[in-house]
Amino acid sequence: MKVTFFSTKPYDREFFDRFNPSFGFELEYYETHLGPHIVNAVEHATAICAFVNDKLNAEVIDVLARKGIKYIALRCAGFNNVDLEAARQAGLRVCRVPAYSPEAVAEHALAMILTLNRKTHKAYNRVREQNFSLKGLMGFNLHGKIIGIIGTGNIGRAFARLMRGFGCTLIAYDVVESDELKRFGVQYLPLREVFAQSDILSLHCPLLESTRHLINAETLRQMKKGVMIINTSRGGLIDSQAVLEGLRFKQIGYLGIDVYEQEDKLFFRDLSHTIIDDDTIQLLMSFPNVLVTGHQAFFTSEAMEEIALTTLKNLARLAQGLEPENPAAVVV
Repeated sequence: MKVTFFSTKPYDREFFDRFNPSFGFELEYYETHLGPHIVNAVEHATAICAFVNDKLNAEVIDVLARKGIKYIALRCAGFNNVDLEAARQAGLRVCRVPAYSPEAVAEHALAMILTLNRKTHKAYNRVREQNFSLKGLMGFNLHGKIIGIIGTGNIGRAFARLMRGFGCTLIAYDVVESDELKRFGVQYLPLREVFAQSDILSLHCPLLESTRHLINAETLRQMKKGVMIINTSRGGLIDSQAVLEGLRFKQIGYLGIDVYEQEDKLFFRDLSHTIIDDDTIQLLMSFPNVLVTGHQAFFTSEAMEEIALTTLKNLARLAQGLEPENPAAVVV
């Protein structure tokens, strides 16, 4: 079976090539993202493998179906970039990697909290210039702070376990509550109460119509002045313009984002020698209390191994007429 990959980088090839001999697929790699501009390049393949910023709208899916594609394998957990109804009507199976490494993303969220709070990134640059002053580097104790967790799936639960170790008070919101988290003291509250009580708010929910712009002008007004907001999930959870206003008026004290609404034009690329014409991201990065990373929360060797293995296993089982081992891997 031939599998055509999109949005691939050298590290993707490294891990897929390492594990593919056990499966014997023919792998074809494109560095460009998948969209109407490149979909016609797919030839003689049975499956395509896509990533978070690939665009699988109805137009793309129609072309894929006419070219004989049977399977769309997402090497990520989210599937908001796929027109699932179009895939269903075209008879294409869609699978994903529902839980590649919850700890990788949870640990990155914690790293962003610690960096924003204790300003280690600023201290690093300052000391390299032989400036050992502590002025402007004061932080706060995490111990005793109220941490609000929006979404308590695999990543949210991993994040809760980490923050419990710091002696934080943990509150959460999810449409499905976790008995595991309740047993070790997480209190589930209505969403409005989580917004109102949290010193630090960390987002770990999928991007759906019901969660798009979950952080907006109205919900920001419900939060404590100076709240820290961390987003390692999907950029569309945050209304960027509302957050800019929240930063300007100091309603938001700290913002850490590993994802961004318009990231498909920016992330996973070296743009160091170009002029970025996205005024919003430029403004966000200009604030001293904002930390932006380029969708790297998932990026550990353990996660990459799991992504490659799970994706290849999913495709192998679908090709044999079987369902993936993890039922959550099936989207359509």
